[in-house]
Amino acid sequence: MAREKENRDSNTTGLMVYVAYLISLVLGVVIIGRIAQIQLFYRVDPSVEDLFRPRNSKVMLEPTRGSIIASDGRLLALSTPMYQVYMDCAVRKGDNDAQQEKEWMDKARQLSSGLASAYGDRSAGEYYELIRRSRNDNRRYVKIGYPVNHETMQKVKSLPLFCEGANRGGFLVEKNDSRQYPYGTLARRTIGYVKDNSRSNGNNLLGLEGKFNYQLHGKEGYEWLKTTDNRRRIHNYDSSYVKAEDGYDLRTTLDIDIQDIADRALRNQIEDNPKIEGGCVVVMDVKTGGIRAMVNLLRDEQGRLNESYNMAIGRTGEPGSVFKATTLMSLLEDGKVRLSDEIPTNHGDVKGFQRDQHIADYERENKTDRISVLHGFEISSNYVFRKLAIDNYGDKPKKMIDKLYMYKLGEAYDFDLEGFKTPVIPDPEGKSWSGTDLGSVAIGYSVSETPLHIVTFYNAIANKGKLMKPYLVESIEKDGSVKEKRGPQILNGSICSRATADSLTRALAGVVSSGTAKRRLGGARCTIAGKTGTARIVLDPKYTQKSRNPYQDEYGRRQYQATFVGFFPAEEPQYTAIVVVYSNLDREIFYGGTLPALAFRELVDNVYALDEDNGAVLESKGRVPAWDRNGENSTEKTK
Repeated sequence: MAREKENRDSNTTGLMVYVAYLISLVLGVVIIGRIAQIQLFYRVDPSVEDLFRPRNSKVMLEPTRGSIIASDGRLLALSTPMYQVYMDCAVRKGDNDAQQEKEWMDKARQLSSGLASAYGDRSAGEYYELIRRSRNDNRRYVKIGYPVNHETMQKVKSLPLFCEGANRGGFLVEKNDSRQYPYGTLARRTIGYVKDNSRSNGNNLLGLEGKFNYQLHGKEGYEWLKTTDNRRRIHNYDSSYVKAEDGYDLRTTLDIDIQDIADRALRNQIEDNPKIEGGCVVVMDVKTGGIRAMVNLLRDEQGRLNESYNMAIGRTGEPGSVFKATTLMSLLEDGKVRLSDEIPTNHGDVKGFQRDQHIADYERENKTDRISVLHGFEISSNYVFRKLAIDNYGDKPKKMIDKLYMYKLGEAYDFDLEGFKTPVIPDPEGKSWSGTDLGSVAIGYSVSETPLHIVTFYNAIANKGKLMKPYLVESIEKDGSVKEKRGPQILNGSICSRATADSLTRALAGVVSSGTAKRRLGGARCTIAGKTGTARIVLDPKYTQKSRNPYQDEYGRRQYQATFVGFFPAEEPQYTAIVVVYSNLDREIFYGGTLPALAFRELVDNVYALDEDNGAVLESKGRVPAWDRNGENSTEKTK
């Protein structure tokens, strides 16, 4: 019986072990199958998966925008880091007991006094009320003040509460690059303007900032950030990272001292005269064509002069008598005349044109019926240059017009700023050509030119016939290393012989010593060779409907473009400059020998004084200002 019992127990045990084995085997197969299913086929619900995974976000890394530099290395535009402070007003609110909360608010009151002192935009009470109200509303990202520099940010960071950091004091800060212009509005229309380095700025930027936006901007990078359990965003090292490439620097030809002198010279002549709409000045280096200064002042609706529009390159008009130098160059170069040649005065009459009354006055005063080419140029006689052009090119007007294209006065060649207008020159073979066009072109009418075209032509006279291309950018640099050298370029190696250039220089010097510019420029600190020009401006048709005169409204009012252009010192030219003044609609005439000549005189005297070797030192140079924080004209006359 005992043996049978043992057998039954043994069988029962074996059965139980067998059953346990089978169960284990089945469970193992199920588990392995489940693992295989999970590995191969199972997909977690994205909404559930998102709750357990740190969130990744792609963040663009902005490059630092390159600087714009003056010719001597002074910064004209640069990007500096600015800091916007925010406050987490709900920090530790739920963890504080009543006593701790009272202590926190006491510190907030001290913080408010410090913020009022640092920013000055609100009182201490207003800052405290902002913090108190925001804490009640559980606001975690409250803007404090305005963007400040690093020094101010560090002072703010040391204030009560903020000195405890983000987790206890709620101090948050956001860094952004801000564009700074150390010289304020000086040359602003030439330099341009951006607020920051956003790529979206590129389509509506002006000046060098716009033309060279691609080089200045640099290339964006990016990184991936993930959010931690305590809501901090940190770099995700499992994701890709591309470093931002900072922008290139532009080294310009601008001389900030000369720019400052030119700006003040023009302002001194036109700022207090409401009859003047605005004006521009361009100063060019004779040998290279580099622009040392470009001033553009236009009066706004409040009567203030601002650098709002680049008239030097974007405003075309009939230049008037300054264009007579092109006629004289063609006549001299073709051997048609010499300066000493005399022509009959003929009482100032040229067929098809009104009499030049000033020639009749000349005949009476000098008791002669002849006038030399040189003297006709010095007194800016319309009669002399109409007659010379018609007598010598009347049968072949295209020959004289072709000369103007050779002087590059008929094209808008590539320039370092957008908006360079194309000149207009009549075509002798075109249907619109009339019998009086040649005589009009000879004295600067029936053509349309920008101030930059005119000063470039005069610079070629100073440069003995070599026509240099005007430019503003000397080189494109990276960390002080030149990546692209631009520099001087020749537009035309010889628009005239050296002898012709010397004769023209003599004639232009005569304008200053004994002609239309003598009164204003005769006593300058160095010798000047230049030309006055006065031209009526074609009015908007809405002003001329009743007068039927394109230059005059029904009340007899006109607008004038008055110009003086020349170079100095005349015997060894270093700079060529042009001053153009535009008047408002008025009965008064503004001559090139008045306001423009006076501004030119101040420009010359002060530029001359920049060189200590000349024996006169300019006391006030271009300094960084205090930064806020954060139809046809008669003979030229002078008044």
